[in-house]
Amino acid sequence: MKERLSSLAKVTLKVQEFRQREKNILDCAERLFIEQGEDRVTVEMIAEAVGVGKGTIYKHFETKNEIYLRLMLRYEEALAQVFAGLEGSLDHEAIFREFLRFRVQDPDRYLLFDRLEGKLAAENPLPEMVDKLHAVRMSNRDFLSAFVARRIEQGKLINVPVEYHIGAAWALVHGACSLIKSDFYTRYIGRPDEFIEFLLDIGVRMANRRGRNDAHRHEDD
Repeated sequence: MKERLSSLAKVTLKVQEFRQREKNILDCAERLFIEQGEDRVTVEMIAEAVGVGKGTIYKHFETKNEIYLRLMLRYEEALAQVFAGLEGSLDHEAIFREFLRFRVQDPDRYLLFDRLEGKLAAENPLPEMVDKLHAVRMSNRDFLSAFVARRIEQGKLINVPVEYHIGAAWALVHGACSLIKSDFYTRYIGRPDEFIEFLLDIGVRMANRRGRNDAHRHEDD
C-alpha cells in the first residue's frame, strides 16, 4: 500500500514538474517575443532562457507555431477568468472597464498577439488548437455582446447593432496600445498611466445614450 502511494506521489510530482516547466517555457517565450520580436527568436533561444535543452522544448511543443497558439489561448482564457469574476455584477460600468483594462494594461502583449493572429491566419496550423482558441474567443465575445444587448434594451446605450459597440471598443483598444508604444506620443502625453485611466473613462461612456442626447441638445442650443 505504501509503495502504491509512493509511486502515485512520484507520478503526481512529475506531472506538476511538467506543467511548471511548460509554464516557464511559455513565460520565457512570451518575454523573448516581446523583447526581440517573434521572428528573431529561435527554439534554442527559448531553451537557453528556460535553462533546458532544445529537446526538452519539443517534449512540450512540436513547433514554434504551437507556442504561439498556446500563448494566445492563455491570454484569452485569462480574459474569460476576468469575465467569470464579473458574472452577475450590478456594476455595469465595471464590466466594460475591466474588459478595456485587460486589453490596454499590457500593450506589448496585445500587440504581440495581434501580430501572431496575422501570421497564424495565413498559415492555419494546428486546426484543432485554432478551433479551441476560437471557441474561447466566441465565449468571451458572447459574454460582452450579451452585456451590451442588455444595456441597449435598458436604454443606457445607443441603439445600434451590438457589433458596432464591440467594434468601437476594439478600435479604442487597438489605437490606445499602438499609441502607448509610440515614443513620440508617449513623450507628448507625458503620463501614460493617467492617460490609460482617462481612456478607460472614455471607453466606458463613449456610447452612453445620455451622453449622446446631451451632445445633440447642446448642438440644438
